[in-house]
Amino acid sequence: MEISLKYLPGGRAVASGNVMAQSDLDLKEAVLKEDLKFYFMNPCEKYRARHQIPWKLALQILKILMVTTQLIFFGLSNQLVVSFKEENTIAFKHLFLKGYSGVDEDDYSCSIYTQQDAYDSIFYVIDQYRQLKNLSLGTLGYEHEGSGLKICKQQYKKGTMLTSNDTLNIDVSTETECIFLKPQELAGKNAELKLNSSFFNLEFYRLIQVEISFKLKGIALQTIHARELPDCYAFQNTITFNNRAHSGKIKIYFDSDTDIQECKDWHIFSSVLQKNTQYILVFDGFVILSCFASLILCTRSIVLALRLQKNLTSYDVCSILLGTSTLFVWVGVIRYLGYFQTYNVLILTMQASLPKVLRFCCCAGMIYLGYTFCGWIVLGPYHEKFEDLNTVAECLFSLVNGDDMFATFAQIQQKSMLVWVFSRLYLYSFISLFIYMILSLFIALITDSYDTIKKYQQSGFPVTDLHEFLKDHGSVRYGKEQTSMPFICCCRRQQSDDNLILIN
Repeated sequence: MEISLKYLPGGRAVASGNVMAQSDLDLKEAVLKEDLKFYFMNPCEKYRARHQIPWKLALQILKILMVTTQLIFFGLSNQLVVSFKEENTIAFKHLFLKGYSGVDEDDYSCSIYTQQDAYDSIFYVIDQYRQLKNLSLGTLGYEHEGSGLKICKQQYKKGTMLTSNDTLNIDVSTETECIFLKPQELAGKNAELKLNSSFFNLEFYRLIQVEISFKLKGIALQTIHARELPDCYAFQNTITFNNRAHSGKIKIYFDSDTDIQECKDWHIFSSVLQKNTQYILVFDGFVILSCFASLILCTRSIVLALRLQKNLTSYDVCSILLGTSTLFVWVGVIRYLGYFQTYNVLILTMQASLPKVLRFCCCAGMIYLGYTFCGWIVLGPYHEKFEDLNTVAECLFSLVNGDDMFATFAQIQQKSMLVWVFSRLYLYSFISLFIYMILSLFIALITDSYDTIKKYQQSGFPVTDLHEFLKDHGSVRYGKEQTSMPFICCCRRQQSDDNLILIN
């Protein structure tokens, strides 16, 4: 180490420690500036500077390809699952609902209007359930030997009703009575005794609803054609005869909940199917490894930045996780485009306009909620699109985007002239306010941020503290030789404005 000496009067020599300390600070400052510049370089510039291979970029591209391929495989498999569920639900309605036309009536499947129709529909379900194996075209069967039909009727407690005298004497508290019918009992000699019991004597003036529930099992064999192992399904079916309104019309609802289960004992003689399953498992393993490696590299980047600063079987859960992860993977590529000034206009515009857009949306959201509640209360009884709060919000959002305007105007029931006039004022004011004013201002906010970014790109961005710190430090040449890479973007290019570090 070189030590500078200072000679004082009397011939004494003293080392100037403050000069040496200052040189150490200058050296540390130069190293810090060099590291900062290197940190904000894009992957191609990092390779030119220190010949550092852009592993993160390559891994990101590989991860995009693998995760997207995995998503496509899952989507194709999920299509088969959704198709199997929907086709079985339609088949169940045709099997167990008497007189089902194939098209649901509003939010319920069908309706009945006479007492005889009610009895016929209930016994029709029982008879179809008993003959299921002889009627069904699918791979359906009873859940197990102890399973069966559970029939429950809910009704008001005893009372009397004399319509002619406008008198009603009834206990509004409810009681529920149930009966359980097994397939073996329905096929036996005692089936007639059970079906003729007093349970099936319905007093419709106090009847609230009759609910019939049963479980069935099925196997989806169509997955074999896609070279996948078949799944076993458990269907929990519920048929509800709803008489709550006592309006002379009983609405029949059919609901089917599906649970996907792994088949316990299956034997499939196909070597191709077995190999395909093994290949998918190996591919899934590579996806997990690539994601884990990406996590390590991202964690490493966070640590470096801090130093500078100082088994699921549910298809719904799997689809949400896989779809969201694929979205984040593709959006993550924008991080690398952000290093280039000619590609990062979208990113900078979003960053600049986001605070103003959020504040604007808070104000516009209050007006939107006001129109939503108003339409729900006033127009709900007269328009199907305003019957519930969620439907109102969806309808108004469609109107803002210019969809389905004429149908919304035309479907209002003209039972009340006052409500009809109010609906016109309501719809015209909402459309005019949101399309011509609020939506235009929303676009203007984003356009203003875009114009600002364009001006900055032409005249230069505002100087930040970091720019001030790096201003006196010239561009560092890490090596004179430039070697080629198998990546097109890492080849030598002429100097351009892309070298400008954009820091927000």
